[in-house]
Amino acid sequence: MDSILCEELLQQIFLRLPPPSSAAVSLVCKRWLHLLRSSTTSLSLSFIQPPLTPLFSSFLRFHPYLSTISVTINATVDSSDHILLTVANSCPNLKHLKFLTGPVSNYSLITLSNCCPNLVSLAITLFRPFTFLWLIPFRSLKHLSIYSTGDSCELDYVDFYDSCDYELNLESLLLTGIQSGDKGVSFLWKNCKKVKTLKLKSCEGVGDQGSFFGFIQCLEGLEKVELRTCRTIVDGVLLKLAESCVMLNSLLVYDGGSKEGLLHFLSQGKCCSNLENLDLRLPLDLDNNHLIAIAENLRSLRSLRLQSSCLVTGEGLKSLGKRGMGDGLEELALINCDVVEGESGLLTTLGQDLKSLRKLDLSFNDMLLDKELISMLVSCNNLNELKLRGCKKLTNLTLVSMAKCCKKLETVDVMYCGGIEAKGVELFVLNSPKLSVLQVEENKVSDVARTWASNKFIEIVA
Repeated sequence: MDSILCEELLQQIFLRLPPPSSAAVSLVCKRWLHLLRSSTTSLSLSFIQPPLTPLFSSFLRFHPYLSTISVTINATVDSSDHILLTVANSCPNLKHLKFLTGPVSNYSLITLSNCCPNLVSLAITLFRPFTFLWLIPFRSLKHLSIYSTGDSCELDYVDFYDSCDYELNLESLLLTGIQSGDKGVSFLWKNCKKVKTLKLKSCEGVGDQGSFFGFIQCLEGLEKVELRTCRTIVDGVLLKLAESCVMLNSLLVYDGGSKEGLLHFLSQGKCCSNLENLDLRLPLDLDNNHLIAIAENLRSLRSLRLQSSCLVTGEGLKSLGKRGMGDGLEELALINCDVVEGESGLLTTLGQDLKSLRKLDLSFNDMLLDKELISMLVSCNNLNELKLRGCKKLTNLTLVSMAKCCKKLETVDVMYCGGIEAKGVELFVLNSPKLSVLQVEENKVSDVARTWASNKFIEIVA
């Protein structure tokens, strides 16, 4: 049988096998081992201690067609240059590299650019002070993620290259841990004129004083912005976005932003008419005034996600449907929001007003009851994704209603719903014609449900 199957066919079969099957395939025979390595294009490697260079190099060379690699090391590493150089010299076809084992030097990055000229995405850790001239040789690089760490013991920073003008081809930029006094960041802001997606995480600033003007210029062409735990700069970034960014269509703010700053952006922002996705988590000052501003000004909004919004009431949420958003809003998330379980009849009204909903996420509303949710599902006939993770009071009645009212459901998450039992899962799997993914605890999936799921090509994720 082995001799009948050509190498191309075997490689296509191997590509379609789940990752856990690779170990078994490699033990069949030397031919299969060789073909498996040749067909492997992606590896995710995690080490307890840094690997020995000769062994690591030999391992990588056994996989000549690698295009995606992720390397992590659990132990603290002072420098990861030798590991990065091994990857660079062993994987000439690399396109995507996530290398977060420890800080790397400019020399190793320049070597990487020479050895892997087709690299499209790169995630690395850098010492302060930052220098980014090494980016210039990466002509194909589109997505860059920088994680910052302590000061380097190398030569002191010199700022002559901050005046260099070289237009980088980056389209997506993630910066983590940038501080207000960080030098060298201005080079990025000045030369990232093609960036459409900007993500800032745990940043206290956007660089030193010379970086600010370049940062403002960079904002003008952005289409997507994410600000995660950047409390000290959120208001300033939102103000400049409101003033100069017209093309923005997606904004995410996690943990940060004042009442006034967010309200100004939602009311006065030049991008309001284009904004399609808004995701706010832990906005402690978010109240009904903000929701009314959203309903009045964000007429193109397709997705609204709120998490831990304790000051929002039913009046604010109902304004979304009453002020013309009912036909456009396709995704709504109210995660761990007191109003969901505190105001009777709210979900009924939302279901009636927001008939275009395709995705609904009500996760971690501990006290949400069957009758409240069911009254909403009756009107939500177009849902294809529903997440109810951590809603402990829900029972099998909810699953019965989902199967009856939401025939288009494809993805469902009912993990940690204490009242849902194995019998309810069985009935739901049997009566959901389009279901493709179900997330539920392993002990709630009976043999019968597993068989039905297999026959209907439903993936059960425990």
